[in-house]
Amino acid sequence: MDALAFDLKKIATSDRTGSRQTQADRARMSQAMARDLRNMGFRLPSARSLKPKHIERLVKNWQKNNLSAGVIKNRMATLRWWAKSINKASVVHRSNNAYGIERRSASATNKAQRLNLDKVAKLPCRRMQLAVRMAAAFGLRVEEALKFQPRLADKGDKIALKPSWTKGGRYREIPIFTERHRELLNEVHDAAGDGSLIPDDKIYIEHRKSFEYQTLKVGMSNLHGLRHNYAQWRYKSLTGKPCPKASGTPLKALTEAERLADRDARMTIAEELGHGRIDVTKAYLG
Repeated sequence: MDALAFDLKKIATSDRTGSRQTQADRARMSQAMARDLRNMGFRLPSARSLKPKHIERLVKNWQKNNLSAGVIKNRMATLRWWAKSINKASVVHRSNNAYGIERRSASATNKAQRLNLDKVAKLPCRRMQLAVRMAAAFGLRVEEALKFQPRLADKGDKIALKPSWTKGGRYREIPIFTERHRELLNEVHDAAGDGSLIPDDKIYIEHRKSFEYQTLKVGMSNLHGLRHNYAQWRYKSLTGKPCPKASGTPLKALTEAERLADRDARMTIAEELGHGRIDVTKAYLG
């Protein structure tokens, strides 16, 4: 391990912001960047030696190796974290467009998946079953559903997700809409007690691997589709109409009043899904 890799390891270890998965991803990607820079002939004595030329070479190297735009954007997020950690945020352009990183276009395919309770019932663990149902009911990511602690999160009329459970370490709140939601939360309280939907005798990563194996085994291969379904359900409940991706009126054909309602709905949904930008909702809603 060279000086740069060692320095980045210290920074990553001391930074506890974000979920454990986010922390692990930052540590892994920053070490990969240190190796890439070393292989390109750069010998940085410390993390503070980062300069614009290093970023440009890294991006060109990733593009040369045909990495997808999504993968490169994730690495850019880590680069920005690195620059911010050393108080040199300005060395990284705010826009990925400055580096010629193409935008990911939203797929025209509707990826929404409704919950299949017959498949859920085949899962061998009650906590796994509840985690899938929570993901469907509140649009949670898998990590958020597994780490969900009802004693801490249940606020009566809403659930509050701790930053350590969420992607990017974003605290967020999601309203409890129906009696079915309340009944589900009561079941989660009963199963988890003072803990989470991770069994007491397992750590997160161990249980997640088991969860992923078991859900695939019963034919549940697109759990992210539950978030798409949640977003589309919320859009209809907020606007009274289906979203464009669910055969609703295309954006270009909306009236001015409908456009305002559409934007308000998207802002609400973006916040409930834990995204920082409204344009991300295009992937869910069209």
